[in-house]
Amino acid sequence: MSKDTNPKEALIKAAYADVHKFGSNQEYDKAVKAVNRILGVAPEDQTALHCKVVCLMQLSKFDEAHKFIEKNRLNGVLTFEKAYCEYRLNKQQQALKTIDDGATEQPLEPKLKELRTQILYRLERYEDCLDAYKSIIKNSSDEFEDERRTNLSAVAANLALDKDREVPEVPEDTYEQYFNSACIQSNRLKYVEAERKLRTSEKLCRDFLEEEGASEEEILEEVDVIRVQLAYCLQQQGKIKEASLIYADCLRHKPKDAALVAVASNNAVVINKDQNVFDSKKKIRAAMADACEPKLTSRQKQIIALNNCLLALYTNASDQVQQLTQKLAQSYPQMEFEALLIRCSQLGKDKKHKEAIEQLQKFAGTHKTHEFVSKFAIIQLQLLQGNRKDAIETLLSLGESKYKPGVVSALVSLYLGTDNKPAASALLKSAVEWYKLNNVSSGDLSDMWRQAAEFHLRGGASETAASSLEELLKLKPNDMKVLAQLVIAYAQFNPKRALEISRRLPKLETLTTASEIDALESANWVMSTKAAKKTANAKVEPSPSTPATDKKKNAHRKRMGKLPKNYNDEVAPDPERWLPKYERTGFRKKRGGARAKDIIKGSQGMASGAADQYDMSNRVNLSKNSPATPVYQEPTPGPRQQHRKGGHKKKKGGRF
Repeated sequence: MSKDTNPKEALIKAAYADVHKFGSNQEYDKAVKAVNRILGVAPEDQTALHCKVVCLMQLSKFDEAHKFIEKNRLNGVLTFEKAYCEYRLNKQQQALKTIDDGATEQPLEPKLKELRTQILYRLERYEDCLDAYKSIIKNSSDEFEDERRTNLSAVAANLALDKDREVPEVPEDTYEQYFNSACIQSNRLKYVEAERKLRTSEKLCRDFLEEEGASEEEILEEVDVIRVQLAYCLQQQGKIKEASLIYADCLRHKPKDAALVAVASNNAVVINKDQNVFDSKKKIRAAMADACEPKLTSRQKQIIALNNCLLALYTNASDQVQQLTQKLAQSYPQMEFEALLIRCSQLGKDKKHKEAIEQLQKFAGTHKTHEFVSKFAIIQLQLLQGNRKDAIETLLSLGESKYKPGVVSALVSLYLGTDNKPAASALLKSAVEWYKLNNVSSGDLSDMWRQAAEFHLRGGASETAASSLEELLKLKPNDMKVLAQLVIAYAQFNPKRALEISRRLPKLETLTTASEIDALESANWVMSTKAAKKTANAKVEPSPSTPATDKKKNAHRKRMGKLPKNYNDEVAPDPERWLPKYERTGFRKKRGGARAKDIIKGSQGMASGAADQYDMSNRVNLSKNSPATPVYQEPTPGPRQQHRKGGHKKKKGGRF
């Protein structure tokens, strides 16, 4: 080193060399230390300040980097770095403001446009995000074009939640694009098509990562995202078992993606419903963890919060239900009615029907859009109370909606339950007249017309029944059963009209043919199975003109039984010969020998003098009603012993 060289400049030059070397090797901790050496001698060095911010961002120390920018007043110089730190710290509104404030002074750089578009996506401003991506794709051409198109397809997938919104066509060149295309189909409720695309995406993903030399852990981390979405599509198709296995498998891998853990855990809770509650509580806590908050969309967070309330309802935790539903309504005002329904359901479980009905009535009075549904919830609670009269009044207060087929059916059932057939008949008559007067088409009303006609025919209201059958015949002009019922109805009060309509019925000759009649007569459906088989296997009797063959005589002759050797036919046989010997009159019991008197009866080692005490053969049965089994003494009740009543009989083994 020459004498003219400045030591300060030499130090800075050497430090910059270290910064470059450590940055190239991605050793950013050492690079920060080298930058600090520069800032120690030149605190205003803009390059060094920029290098330190970049190194901190590479180390994911975004909060420290943001504070460093604010401290050194680098807002106007490092706009991108500041906005990116705010983006990663989940301060989306602040990041957008930072970029827009910088755009007032000069046009946005391409990297700021890209970042701004990503911020719009996080803010769920999908319409603005879509327009921004279209503009960027149109005005750029580089190696990141596939990534931009993939992001565009992700925006389109979120826009597909609106069923009336048209979304742009999505390319399907990479596994990410296949995944986003499948999400569009699932949001359109086309789950079978979505399943097919997801399986293709999974295969392409695995093949691509294997070619790139990724480890099995890295492959699973990427594939599990696709598989969880696949499980969702299977769950929506009713393939619950297969979906449950996929969720369990993905959670067993302990993925690093917090959003993936939240979605899989929540969907597993939905599958459990009111079963396996402890597992559901564990999973719902994982879905609502703080780490999941910035990764989920507002729609996903809303659904998880709703499921948390439902889980509390399943566990019958009254206080928890009240707290969670209030929090749900405050956090998501659009879910206020759902929160109220859950709260009232819990009140119904607690037998507080009156309080639940009052809350629903109050809500229906202030929210006209939910009035109709609220009244049905009130009816459900009234029926749980057993109050059919109030339930009928609530249904009748629906106005013209009471003539909807489902409401009419419910009212008729309730009237019949209260044994008020005239009111049910009057309701059906007014419903028929209302539909005829207003000419309203409310789907397929054939079932309602049929039920109304049959009800009035049974009740003798033939004219009303005929009116219902006329309407039914308009819907089904070729239904001969309806036509026949209409003839029967008109025959009660208008025979002339009945005759006219009867001409439209098919003739009897067209209904059956001679061959069908013969087949019916020859059928053996009226016989039992055995009789039918016997008839089928019976031999044909020979006709009188045919000479009958002689029947063969039975070749087997009856053999005589063998007689005993000492049999004497002159002596009558003993009438007691079939009885056992001990039951015959001449039977005498054998007496014991001389030693029988000396036999000691009792336990081994007992004195001979005590033998008579225990010889039960010498005792006389004093009572015919003496018990056949011994009576046990009741045991003394102990601390954990139940008090017995009576003796315990052992069951004897044997056949039944």
